[in-house]
Amino acid sequence: MIGRLSGQIIQKQPPELLIDVNGVGYEVSAPMSTFYALPELGENVVLHTHMVVREDAQLLYGFSSESERALFRILIKINGVGPKLGITILSGIATDDFIRCIHDNDAAALVRLPGIGKKTAERLIVELKDKISNESGPDSAAGAGTDAGSTHISSPVSDAVSALISLGYKANDASRMVRSIEIDGLNTEDIIRQSLQGLAR
Repeated sequence: MIGRLSGQIIQKQPPELLIDVNGVGYEVSAPMSTFYALPELGENVVLHTHMVVREDAQLLYGFSSESERALFRILIKINGVGPKLGITILSGIATDDFIRCIHDNDAAALVRLPGIGKKTAERLIVELKDKISNESGPDSAAGAGTDAGSTHISSPVSDAVSALISLGYKANDASRMVRSIEIDGLNTEDIIRQSLQGLAR
Protein backbone atom coordinates (compact mmCIF):
# COMPACT_ATOMS: atom_id res chain seq x y z
CA MET A 1 0.00 0.00 0.00
CA ILE A 2 1.12 3.57 -0.67
CA GLY A 3 1.15 5.57 2.58
CA ARG A 4 3.19 8.61 1.59
CA LEU A 5 4.14 10.51 -1.55
CA SER A 6 6.98 12.99 -1.97
CA GLY A 7 7.31 14.59 -5.37
CA GLN A 8 6.67 17.49 -7.71
CA ILE A 9 3.22 18.95 -8.33
CA ILE A 10 2.52 18.65 -12.04
CA GLN A 11 -1.17 19.48 -12.12
CA LYS A 12 -3.76 20.93 -9.76
CA GLN A 13 -7.43 20.73 -10.68
CA PRO A 14 -9.45 20.41 -7.46
CA PRO A 15 -10.10 17.88 -6.12
CA GLU A 16 -7.48 16.12 -8.28
CA LEU A 17 -3.68 16.33 -8.18
CA LEU A 18 -0.94 14.86 -10.34
CA ILE A 19 2.31 14.27 -8.46
CA ASP A 20 5.54 13.28 -10.23
CA VAL A 21 7.56 10.90 -8.08
CA ASN A 22 10.84 10.01 -9.81
CA GLY A 23 9.22 10.09 -13.23
CA VAL A 24 6.01 8.30 -12.25
CA GLY A 25 2.84 10.40 -12.18
CA TYR A 26 0.42 9.61 -9.34
CA GLU A 27 -3.19 10.79 -9.58
CA VAL A 28 -4.36 11.80 -6.13
CA SER A 29 -7.72 13.05 -4.85
CA ALA A 30 -7.42 15.54 -2.00
CA PRO A 31 -9.79 17.64 0.11
CA MET A 32 -9.76 21.40 -0.31
CA SER A 33 -8.15 21.75 3.12
CA THR A 34 -5.08 20.09 1.60
CA PHE A 35 -5.27 22.19 -1.57
CA TYR A 36 -5.11 25.36 0.50
CA ALA A 37 -1.75 24.23 1.91
CA LEU A 38 -0.16 23.18 -1.39
CA PRO A 39 2.83 24.99 -2.90
CA GLU A 40 2.80 26.23 -6.50
CA LEU A 41 3.01 24.02 -9.59
CA GLY A 42 6.49 22.62 -10.13
CA GLU A 43 7.35 22.67 -6.45
CA ASN A 44 7.77 19.64 -4.20
CA VAL A 45 5.15 18.41 -1.77
CA VAL A 46 4.77 15.62 0.77
CA LEU A 47 1.35 14.00 1.13
CA HIS A 48 0.12 11.41 3.59
CA THR A 49 -1.92 9.01 1.49
CA HIS A 50 -4.63 6.39 1.80
CA MET A 51 -5.06 3.82 -0.96
CA VAL A 52 -8.38 2.21 -1.86
CA VAL A 53 -8.26 -0.91 -4.04
CA ARG A 54 -11.44 -1.85 -5.88
CA GLU A 55 -12.13 -4.40 -8.57
CA ASP A 56 -12.22 -1.69 -11.23
CA ALA A 57 -9.74 0.85 -9.87
CA GLN A 58 -6.93 1.69 -7.47
CA LEU A 59 -7.59 5.10 -5.93
CA LEU A 60 -5.20 7.28 -3.99
CA TYR A 61 -6.27 9.99 -1.54
CA GLY A 62 -3.79 12.55 -0.22
CA PHE A 63 -3.70 14.77 2.87
CA SER A 64 -1.42 17.51 4.12
CA SER A 65 -1.38 16.18 7.69
CA GLU A 66 -1.53 12.80 9.40
CA SER A 67 -4.39 13.94 11.62
CA GLU A 68 -6.48 14.77 8.55
CA ARG A 69 -5.78 11.35 7.07
CA ALA A 70 -6.65 9.75 10.41
CA LEU A 71 -10.04 11.47 10.44
CA PHE A 72 -10.65 10.41 6.82
CA ARG A 73 -9.91 6.79 7.74
CA ILE A 74 -12.35 6.98 10.63
CA LEU A 75 -15.04 8.55 8.45
CA ILE A 76 -14.93 5.90 5.73
CA LYS A 77 -15.54 3.17 8.30
CA ILE A 78 -18.97 4.65 9.00
CA ASN A 79 -21.82 2.97 7.17
CA GLY A 80 -22.87 5.11 4.21
CA VAL A 81 -19.70 7.24 4.16
CA GLY A 82 -17.36 6.29 1.32
CA PRO A 83 -14.10 7.94 0.29
CA LYS A 84 -15.81 10.51 -1.97
CA LEU A 85 -18.09 11.70 0.83
CA GLY A 86 -15.14 11.67 3.22
CA ILE A 87 -13.26 14.05 0.91
CA THR A 88 -16.39 16.24 0.64
CA ILE A 89 -16.72 16.44 4.42
CA LEU A 90 -13.06 17.41 4.90
CA SER A 91 -13.40 19.99 2.11
CA GLY A 92 -16.45 21.64 3.59
CA ILE A 93 -15.51 21.86 7.24
CA ALA A 94 -12.24 22.22 9.15
CA THR A 95 -11.14 19.22 11.20
CA ASP A 96 -11.44 21.13 14.49
CA ASP A 97 -14.93 22.36 13.57
CA PHE A 98 -16.03 18.86 12.58
CA ILE A 99 -14.85 17.46 15.91
CA ARG A 100 -16.68 20.26 17.71
CA CYS A 101 -19.89 19.44 15.80
CA ILE A 102 -19.63 15.81 16.85
CA HIS A 103 -19.08 16.56 20.53
CA ASP A 104 -21.71 19.32 20.59
CA ASN A 105 -24.30 17.14 18.78
CA ASP A 106 -24.53 19.86 16.14
CA ALA A 107 -26.28 17.94 13.37
CA ALA A 108 -27.55 21.19 11.82
CA ALA A 109 -24.02 22.21 10.84
CA LEU A 110 -23.29 18.81 9.32
CA VAL A 111 -26.39 18.69 7.11
CA ARG A 112 -25.19 21.83 5.32
CA LEU A 113 -22.52 19.65 3.71
CA PRO A 114 -23.51 18.03 0.38
CA GLY A 115 -24.44 14.37 0.73
CA ILE A 116 -25.12 14.67 4.46
CA GLY A 117 -28.78 14.28 5.38
CA LYS A 118 -30.26 14.38 8.84
CA LYS A 119 -29.96 10.61 9.36
CA THR A 120 -26.33 10.53 8.21
CA ALA A 121 -25.47 13.49 10.45
CA GLU A 122 -27.04 11.78 13.44
CA ARG A 123 -25.22 8.53 12.62
CA LEU A 124 -21.90 10.38 12.42
CA ILE A 125 -22.48 11.96 15.81
CA VAL A 126 -23.47 8.69 17.48
CA GLU A 127 -20.68 6.58 15.98
CA LEU A 128 -17.86 9.15 16.14
CA LYS A 129 -18.37 10.84 19.51
CA ASP A 130 -16.04 8.41 21.29
CA LYS A 131 -13.75 7.55 18.38
CA ILE A 132 -12.54 11.00 17.39
CA SER A 133 -11.71 11.99 20.94
CA ASN A 134 -9.21 9.14 21.06
CA GLU A 135 -8.13 8.64 17.45
CA SER A 136 -8.20 12.06 15.81
CA GLY A 137 -7.71 15.72 16.45
CA PRO A 138 -5.46 18.59 15.49
CA ASP A 139 -2.40 17.12 17.25
CA SER A 140 -3.09 13.43 16.60
CA ALA A 141 -0.84 11.33 14.40
CA ALA A 142 -3.11 8.58 14.29
CA GLY A 143 -13.59 10.81 -7.58
CA ALA A 144 -13.69 12.21 -11.05
CA GLY A 145 -10.47 11.81 -13.04
CA THR A 146 -8.48 14.40 -14.95
CA ASP A 147 -7.11 13.83 -18.43
CA ALA A 148 -3.56 15.09 -18.08
CA GLY A 149 -3.03 14.96 -21.82
CA SER A 150 -5.92 17.21 -22.77
CA THR A 151 -5.84 20.92 -23.43
CA HIS A 152 -7.78 22.57 -20.65
CA ILE A 153 -8.99 26.11 -21.33
CA SER A 154 -10.47 27.43 -18.14
CA SER A 155 -10.70 30.25 -15.66
CA PRO A 156 -10.48 30.26 -11.86
CA VAL A 157 -14.27 30.72 -11.70
CA SER A 158 -15.12 27.79 -13.97
CA ASP A 159 -12.51 25.61 -12.28
CA ALA A 160 -13.96 26.49 -8.89
CA VAL A 161 -17.49 25.63 -10.00
CA SER A 162 -16.26 22.33 -11.48
CA ALA A 163 -14.44 21.51 -8.25
CA LEU A 164 -17.53 22.20 -6.14
CA ILE A 165 -19.58 19.95 -8.42
CA SER A 166 -16.93 17.22 -8.06
CA LEU A 167 -17.25 17.60 -4.29
CA GLY A 168 -20.96 16.80 -4.49
CA TYR A 169 -22.68 20.17 -4.86
CA LYS A 170 -25.35 20.54 -7.52
CA ALA A 171 -24.37 22.66 -10.51
CA ASN A 172 -26.85 25.43 -9.71
CA ASP A 173 -25.77 25.52 -6.07
CA ALA A 174 -22.08 25.60 -7.03
CA SER A 175 -22.64 28.53 -9.38
CA ARG A 176 -24.68 30.37 -6.75
CA MET A 177 -21.97 29.84 -4.12
CA VAL A 178 -19.30 31.29 -6.41
CA ARG A 179 -21.47 34.24 -7.45
CA SER A 180 -22.06 35.13 -3.82
CA ILE A 181 -18.47 36.25 -3.24
CA GLU A 182 -16.16 38.95 -4.62
CA ILE A 183 -13.92 37.00 -7.00
CA ASP A 184 -11.71 39.70 -8.52
CA GLY A 185 -8.05 38.72 -8.20
CA LEU A 186 -8.74 35.38 -6.51
CA ASN A 187 -7.29 32.08 -7.73
CA THR A 188 -9.27 28.84 -7.90
CA GLU A 189 -8.40 27.65 -4.40
CA ASP A 190 -9.30 31.01 -2.85
CA ILE A 191 -12.65 31.08 -4.66
CA ILE A 192 -13.48 27.61 -3.40
CA ARG A 193 -12.35 28.46 0.12
CA GLN A 194 -14.49 31.61 0.32
CA SER A 195 -17.48 29.84 -1.28
CA LEU A 196 -17.34 27.08 1.32
CA GLN A 197 -16.83 29.58 4.13
CA GLY A 198 -19.88 31.52 2.94
CA LEU A 199 -21.95 28.34 3.02
CA ALA A 200 -20.87 27.60 6.58
CA ARG A 201 -22.00 31.00 7.86
